[in-house]
Amino acid sequence: MATKNGRKDAKSGGQTLLAHLVASGYKRAEPPILQPAAVFLDQLGEDMRGRLYLTTDAAGAELCLRPEFTLPVSVAYLASSAAGKAAAFSYLGSVFRFRPDGSGEFLQAGLESFGRKDKEAADAEILALSLEAAAKAGSGDLNVTIGDAGLFAQFLDSLKLPASWLRLIRRGLAHGVSLDKIFEASPTNGSDDHSGVLAALEGADKQGARALVEDLLSIAGISSVGGRSVSEITERFLEQASLRSGPGVPQDKRDLIAKFLGVSGDPDAASATLRKLASDAKLDLSAALDSFDQRLNFMVARGLDPASMKFSARFVRRLDYYTGFVFEAHAPDAAPDKPVIGGGRYDRLLGTLGAKKDIPAVGAAIWVERLFAEVSA
Repeated sequence: MATKNGRKDAKSGGQTLLAHLVASGYKRAEPPILQPAAVFLDQLGEDMRGRLYLTTDAAGAELCLRPEFTLPVSVAYLASSAAGKAAAFSYLGSVFRFRPDGSGEFLQAGLESFGRKDKEAADAEILALSLEAAAKAGSGDLNVTIGDAGLFAQFLDSLKLPASWLRLIRRGLAHGVSLDKIFEASPTNGSDDHSGVLAALEGADKQGARALVEDLLSIAGISSVGGRSVSEITERFLEQASLRSGPGVPQDKRDLIAKFLGVSGDPDAASATLRKLASDAKLDLSAALDSFDQRLNFMVARGLDPASMKFSARFVRRLDYYTGFVFEAHAPDAAPDKPVIGGGRYDRLLGTLGAKKDIPAVGAAIWVERLFAEVSA
């Protein structure tokens, strides 16, 4: 646990971070500490419940202490007159999450950019500004790892796998599961045994199967679970039934996925390797790879050296809402799950929060006390 002096110094470092972000055109956002819990449970999943500090108001509404900034800043942006337009925000403050290895309150700084159509330039700016802000606070060199969830999504889509397998692969990789384990995984995917329902759905026509699941949910009085509607729950059951009765992933496609995910190292060299892989497999990844290369060019224009970074095709941040560029920066010798900076692009998130259409968005969080520990080491 940080000492009082250590926490004071971290707060001072946080103010230095914030000042640089504000001076760079990112207006400070200060969402309330007390937040509606449903927003976080809907977007981050019910698994998040055990990490939230929860309470209820007099009307019975479930509230929580702010566990992070991206969601409340996004909600505030959508409620403002700037919604749908280009806008940039920064923040600094306490966030609250249960952590078995430390205090449940810790400082987080960061920045979010909404509505910019020049996505590759915005990606490079977010990475550059977050690293600049950390340097202003006194950090040494940080090891930067980058990935591209959009490139991986286009690759998987080009393989024309069933939606059920696409979901299983993406979710498994996000949680660090090996490909072999993913392909061997039970499609029920958890401790709940729905085998009776799934068996009834196998072989049924899709319309009849959908009606059966909707009737079962209606009888049980279920209208939503973890933010998922009846329709979404129904589709999930149908996907699970498809996994049970449908063919698995062919070996040649398994090998191709493994080969794709094995690409890592210098970003420029990785781009060339992935272009050759796509060409050999007769897959069209040109749009995603052109975007990848353009982003690298914008990084250079921002004074960054992509050659000093590591690209990993299998690097995906754990949150499901990332849709494109992702990155993390670690202090040398830091644990893989302890980044100083982490962020990426999340173009679909604002649509799930009530926007009439998807709005381009990219941001990064900076763990101030980790940064301070690195500075003090």
